Amino acid sequence: MPDAPDSSNPALGLGGVAHPATPALPVTRSSAATDVALVATFAAFIAVCAILPAIPVPGSAVPITLQTFGVMLAGLVLGARRGALAALLYLAVGAAGLPVFSGGAGGVGVFAGLSAGYLLAFPLAAALAGYLATQAGGLRPTVRYVALFGSATAASLLLIHPIGIAVMGWRGGLSVSEAMVAGSRYIPGDLVKNLLAALVASAVLRAFPDMVRRRP
Repeated sequence: MPDAPDSSNPALGLGGVAHPATPALPVTRSSAATDVALVATFAAFIAVCAILPAIPVPGSAVPITLQTFGVMLAGLVLGARRGALAALLYLAVGAAGLPVFSGGAGGVGVFAGLSAGYLLAFPLAAALAGYLATQAGGLRPTVRYVALFGSATAASLLLIHPIGIAVMGWRGGLSVSEAMVAGSRYIPGDLVKNLLAALVASAVLRAFPDMVRRRP
């Protein structure tokens, strides 16, 4: 008489029928490695945008750079978490002394300057732009472009400019009205950079649709 099937064997189901092997989840390591690579790449891109020649603003010690373009692009493409991490990594590298800030500056002393508020707002702005942009993942390309531009602009106007203006006024001894007038000079340039960031992000997400599905 044949032995009864061993029901205690986890590889056997009811009646002793073997289940197919449960597939492993191969995406964990590769996804983590991909995330690290993307965060590092966009942090480096923000640094390149920062050290490109800046445009001086008359009457202000804070020049116009492409930093915010890099920050917004990181958020729009990578999403909230990875975009914020890219901006944080950029700030950490600069604080460690590498010359990745505007004008080739580096070190923690930069965070005591007039532009400190703008720098500190970068991770928050990338996170907000990324969160809002994620909601536009299923839209048609034309509508998505408008949504991406709106996401970047909302992050600029709600976070980067208020925080940057507040710190610039505090560090520069300006009144509220003086700080707002000084800070408003950067808004038109940021709108242009947001238009460009939305254009590039639209092209990237169209070429790599998996970025939309995988990004947090």
